[in-house]
Amino acid sequence: MTLLDLTPRMVVTDRLASLPVVIIGAGPIGLAAAANLVERGIDFRILERGEQAAASIRLWGHTRLFSPWRHLIDPSSRRLLESAGWSAPVDEDAAPTGRELVDLYLSPLAELDAIRSRIRFGTRVVAVSREGMDRTRTAGRDTTPFLIRVRATDGRVEELVGRAVIDASGTYTSPNPLSSSGLDPLGDSDVDGRLVHALPDVLGAERERFAGRHTTVVGAGHSAANTLIALAELAKDAPGTRVTWLIRNASAVRVSSSADDELADRARLGSRVDQLVDAGAIEKIDSFEISAIERHGDGVRLIGSRRREPASYDTDVVVGATGFRPDLDMLREVRLHLDETVEAPVRLAPLIDPNLHSCGTVAPHGFDELRHPEAGFFLVGMKSYGRAPTFLLATGYEQVRSVVAWVDGDMRAATEVQLTLPATGVCSTGLTGASACCS
Repeated sequence: MTLLDLTPRMVVTDRLASLPVVIIGAGPIGLAAAANLVERGIDFRILERGEQAAASIRLWGHTRLFSPWRHLIDPSSRRLLESAGWSAPVDEDAAPTGRELVDLYLSPLAELDAIRSRIRFGTRVVAVSREGMDRTRTAGRDTTPFLIRVRATDGRVEELVGRAVIDASGTYTSPNPLSSSGLDPLGDSDVDGRLVHALPDVLGAERERFAGRHTTVVGAGHSAANTLIALAELAKDAPGTRVTWLIRNASAVRVSSSADDELADRARLGSRVDQLVDAGAIEKIDSFEISAIERHGDGVRLIGSRRREPASYDTDVVVGATGFRPDLDMLREVRLHLDETVEAPVRLAPLIDPNLHSCGTVAPHGFDELRHPEAGFFLVGMKSYGRAPTFLLATGYEQVRSVVAWVDGDMRAATEVQLTLPATGVCSTGLTGASACCS
């Protein structure tokens, strides 16, 4: 008996075989899962909350990724696209912006008839369960179809069934709170309009929000660094623009990359921020723990402590770049086995612990590391990493290749997981799917 013989397999009844695989999210990882299913002739449905594919990436499309094109195109997706006459970008060593990633790759992929005909846009998944079973019932569970409850943009609620569920919904719409406790800071509901999501378009569509104002960026990762650099650039042309960088630790180690980082744009990012701090273009405040936020005049006041002493800081606008976390509310009736620290699948968590690993030191992993007690259910992509900020698109592509092979009963392909990542230094970001600061 070999290890392959002992690997858990998907149980498929006649009814399950007649049902589609349900993919949650039409971002790069969800579309890659679809491409793998197309190649294997397995029916599927993609449920996408937005009105277009890659809806979250479009929100930060002005931001340039770290990874070059050669790390951003899923192999199965490439084969499908090329068979339809698509050509990859000429310079595959160039790193695109999020908008370029969408326009040149993800949109054409989503428009392939084999995929577009199976996407439901404007459809939010509100719950996943088993047909006729809550999470407490065990008998016959593995052969019972999944039940997916969805809400359309017009408020209509309905239910679908599927043979397996691949949750690639990402984390971009679930930011971490500003408070160091992990809870929403007291008073945050009173400062609407002054608290901004990570990676705003400072030099483009949202310029007027920041020009001539004092903006404080909270967070110590690459998404914070991107925004700080953009604000410093804006300050050159917009009198009265001030920039403050507020972090809760003594130093921002996560935004620094080693000299041998193969992703050159990321390696330069930390040094650019440091130069701007040294030049006085960015005010840096370290060791500030936020506990509350309140409206103060036309701006806001951040309240907390600094080096264990009560402290407050006034600003006009706050950009929350404190990372992201998975939205698990819709999975309450699914039997998950998550690490208690980073909220990733327990077998995956030790491989991605940000205290030990960077983006490029994560070991290859597939369905086995991603599986839960709920057979046939998988968290993939950025959501599979829980609160760990080290996700790369190439990692997600290999995840779904393995998962789809397992769904198809191809155990040899499912277990032969291979992944080559660029060598990296410390990597931190908090972006869904494409992870604008890390992928």
